[in-house]
Amino acid sequence: MLKSMKKWSPVLLLPTVAAFLVAFLIPFILGIFLSFQRFRTLDITFMSVGRDKQFHFLKFNNMTFEGLGNYVRAFNDPAFINSFWFTVKFTVVAIVTINIFAFFLALLLTKSIKGTNLFRTVFFMPNLIGGIVLGYIWLAIINGVLRYFDLTILYDPKYGFWGLVILMNWQLIGYMMIIYIAGIQNISPDLIEAAEIDGAGYFAKIIHIIIPSVMPSVTICLFLTLTKSFRLFDQNLALTGGAPKKGTEMLALNIVNTMQETYATAPGTGQAKAVVFFLVVAVIALAQLFLTRSKEVEV
Repeated sequence: MLKSMKKWSPVLLLPTVAAFLVAFLIPFILGIFLSFQRFRTLDITFMSVGRDKQFHFLKFNNMTFEGLGNYVRAFNDPAFINSFWFTVKFTVVAIVTINIFAFFLALLLTKSIKGTNLFRTVFFMPNLIGGIVLGYIWLAIINGVLRYFDLTILYDPKYGFWGLVILMNWQLIGYMMIIYIAGIQNISPDLIEAAEIDGAGYFAKIIHIIIPSVMPSVTICLFLTLTKSFRLFDQNLALTGGAPKKGTEMLALNIVNTMQETYATAPGTGQAKAVVFFLVVAVIALAQLFLTRSKEVEV
């Protein structure tokens, strides 16, 4: 059986590898290349070589080398810097609130409470709703509440900020809760019982036994909430659209808006912003994984 698996594994992996190359790796490399170019639209020409015309080369017309100019323009754009710090603040608040609420809900739903499975299903369901739909739902809810104060979510950036935080919490708490529940259920009952015999109280058990024991779950939840918060686009577009005056524009939305601008260097600048965005998310996510996994080793 192992020989058959080794024999056919390249064939079975081929569709996944092909999808990875076409949908991720090739566009990623092309994106880095375009971030150093000035272009309006990509006019691609296939040039044939040879009498049999079997060899083709790609030629991008109307394109000139820009060097680091796109990156300079990106960092000199106040809207990009503002969207970066807005995204950072939103991500920090979202990570803390989502994981705290999800963890304590997981603690409640791992006790012998009637209807536990129903509660788990209900809390998980918001994660199944699409981002755009979710944004419009919460736009109606928040504006419905603010209407009693003669306000809307676009009146002040702080309303948009907290609206996005509430939306993100509502969508992700149930998902993270399921991961924490799986971690808590894997804790040995003997460990909890030994702590109780030693006189450990409820909060002492949480701090000294449960949290260290669920650190793998903490690692996963922090990684997911961090990357999802940093990459937020659909909900931001539907809920505020970056208004008022780009005060609630997050990084992903800022990049898309830049690509849609009409000035000559906009596409290249937007592509440079996208590369910077990828590097920032990758570095922060890898640093978080390293730190939390080191805690797992200590436990």
